[in-house]
Amino acid sequence: MANEHPHRVAAAHGHPPPNVKLYIAIFGALIFLTILTVVVSWWHLPPAGAIAVALLIASFKASLVLAFFMHLKGEHKLIIAFLGIMLFTCIGFFLIPLDQHLLRDRTTHTEVKEEGGAPELPQAEPAKPQEAK
Repeated sequence: MANEHPHRVAAAHGHPPPNVKLYIAIFGALIFLTILTVVVSWWHLPPAGAIAVALLIASFKASLVLAFFMHLKGEHKLIIAFLGIMLFTCIGFFLIPLDQHLLRDRTTHTEVKEEGGAPELPQAEPAKPQEAK
């Protein structure tokens, strides 16, 4: 058994032999997309556009890794559905702080007067000493 070829061992266990050429092609695509991300960063896009392009490229790279290196390309539909639910939940958790960031400019506190600085706050009366009995 120690001298058996790895492809025969994988086939005996029901696994297809690894396609090294495919893995090298995916690796090349990941390198290309990484270089593309750096090149796009030199374009000085507006922040929203730069983030959108970077997330699009990163999503494509993640899908390549998930499909081929994590072998999800041939998985059952139920596993893919659960992964979709997990991804949707993860995106929701990332959007929670974004919501707070977008609402930050809408203040609910006392507005500052334009002409004179901070508004006057009511002054507390000094405490009166208590008489000893």
